[in-house]
Amino acid sequence: MGGDKAPAVVIEGMCIARERHPQVKFLLFGDRLRLEPLLAKVAARDSCEVIHADQVVKGDDKPSQVLRHGRQSSMWLAVDAVLRGAAGGVVSAGNTGALMAVSKFVLRMLPGIDRPAIAAFFPTERGETVVLDLGANVECDAENLVEFAVMGEVFARIVLGIERPIVGVLNVGSEELKGHDTVRAAAATLREGNLPIRFHGFVEGDDIPKGTVDVVVTDGFTGNIALKTFEGTAKLYAHFLRDAFFNSRVARLGYMLARRALLKVKLRTDPRRYNGAMFLGLNGIAVKSHGGTDAVGFANAIGVAVDLVSQGFNEKIKDELVRLHAPGTPPAQAAAI
Repeated sequence: MGGDKAPAVVIEGMCIARERHPQVKFLLFGDRLRLEPLLAKVAARDSCEVIHADQVVKGDDKPSQVLRHGRQSSMWLAVDAVLRGAAGGVVSAGNTGALMAVSKFVLRMLPGIDRPAIAAFFPTERGETVVLDLGANVECDAENLVEFAVMGEVFARIVLGIERPIVGVLNVGSEELKGHDTVRAAAATLREGNLPIRFHGFVEGDDIPKGTVDVVVTDGFTGNIALKTFEGTAKLYAHFLRDAFFNSRVARLGYMLARRALLKVKLRTDPRRYNGAMFLGLNGIAVKSHGGTDAVGFANAIGVAVDLVSQGFNEKIKDELVRLHAPGTPPAQAAAI
């Protein structure tokens, strides 16, 4: 029931995802009276089950309100299905703060993880790069950043199919002496610790679109600003291109000649391709779709969840955390000395 155009977009996205992943079954949580007429029109009806929910989490609901009064909402029941093992993962386009709060409360954290992180991938010159955290944690210590690096590295292997991802820590410069104590301590642990991670070192903001590394690690404050700047810049250039190509007849002719090339650029930077941010660190799979996406974007978010479940993402995270906390791995805080 979450998202700007729910529930129609969710059902349309489910139909697209079913074609891509015919082995997957779906549980739809929401208002049965609104869902059933939409499902009657689609071929995917036989692959899904509707679980009625009287409550719906609204976009402006505060997470604290949802935790106190939202236990019969479609969002809560969907997350609870993951806890009970009735579902392998949950995908929602609803209220981000509420989804994070409910997921953390119901599913709890993986052993050895202090905080969850929001991870997604950005288009780059080389392909895609995973960036985390994108807003779950405004303030982080060095140990948090190291945990993010571990989770991001596994995420890149599973979702992007990179055999040995390269990890970098976002900083104000690439030199080892740059930045505050937290990023320097995290880098020291990643460089000297007992982790099977290819650590590049520090990266700067322009390294994200370059694709210098496969995983960029940062705190949620910086990561969210980077995300919004990235999205705003893409919209700005789209605006510039429209103005440039439609301000004269000659420009329109140029647009017709360059149309195929521009279409390739549009497809390459289409935000729907990168829809589906994972809440890493939870003891269950939870994926957040952008609330304003369409059916194609929601289907891609479902695809992220399918990949994480089918590849045993959380089990691999647990294995890497055992190495992180194994004897001989220097603590992140001590590494700053």
